[in-house]
Amino acid sequence: MQVFFSEDHRRHFPQAELSAGEFVTPYERPSRVENILARLKLRQFTQIEAPGPADMAAIARLCAPDYLQFLETAWDEWKAAGCAGEIIAATFPARRMQMSRPPRNIDGKVGYYALANETAITGGTWVAALSSAASAQAATRHVIGGARAAFALCRPPGHHATADMYGGYCFINNAALAAEQLRASGAARVAILDIDFHHGNGTQDIFYHRDDIFFASLHGAPEDAFPYFLGFADETGAGRGEGTTLNLPMLPGTPYSVWCQALKQAIAAITAFGADALIVSLGVDTYKDDPISFFRLDSPDYLDIGQRIAAMGLPTVFCMEGGYAIEAVGVNTVNVLEGFLDA
Repeated sequence: MQVFFSEDHRRHFPQAELSAGEFVTPYERPSRVENILARLKLRQFTQIEAPGPADMAAIARLCAPDYLQFLETAWDEWKAAGCAGEIIAATFPARRMQMSRPPRNIDGKVGYYALANETAITGGTWVAALSSAASAQAATRHVIGGARAAFALCRPPGHHATADMYGGYCFINNAALAAEQLRASGAARVAILDIDFHHGNGTQDIFYHRDDIFFASLHGAPEDAFPYFLGFADETGAGRGEGTTLNLPMLPGTPYSVWCQALKQAIAAITAFGADALIVSLGVDTYKDDPISFFRLDSPDYLDIGQRIAAMGLPTVFCMEGGYAIEAVGVNTVNVLEGFLDA
């Protein structure tokens, strides 16, 4: 399986994340990719290449122009305002506040475009986010060209990013980019299967009113897990998109036996939808020892997941999302890919 990955991911490495009332080293950090790469090479995934530059026109079609301008210029504005540290949102528009006018002040802008304040922006974030998007685009081109599957080792991840907001470590929605790229190439119907522990709120938001892209997400119940305010089972799409969103939230302590039943349900729904191609938002933070999640999957389970995805028989693009048990992230990620290839 061809793997696409950019060294520019290293340019995004915030030094702090606000977690449980204190600043900690971010859970989403470069060593995640290093461990995945090491495992890929150990398991003889030798086709690893850089993606080339991002297709900015495609990104501009997906994201709001003002949001992209913010991402590109935020660091310079922050520094010009005399701010010494990294960019972290300090205030947000809340219920009954004015939300239609972005502030001029950079501190206000950050809160306007942020979903949450665990995600910092650094001097290298914009370049890293573009390189992550480029990896997804390159993997998708490879599949459009006739490959059975490809793996975009994206960092930063993407599924929490909407067309005009960042958060959950995400800035540009890589899975959404891939889906639009497949549609533009001639795929009449595309499915996105999000198996990350956290709900793909950004992906759902982007496609909620669409009937040509099906979104299925298996995730921690939003009453208990980030992003908290989206991902309930009664969210099924709206307008033309009614019925093309499937949310399968699960409770703390969910074992693989229960999680797998949800996967079967999602696969059945995607099959009924009649998808021509598949995007997998590949998060492995469902692992039993993940520090910010609460499912109980074990490493061998990821082989089975890959096999079940392969049995769908669809051209498949894997986009890396979460997985924060650093020592296990490589094994679990590659197990999905090997299970897929061995099916």
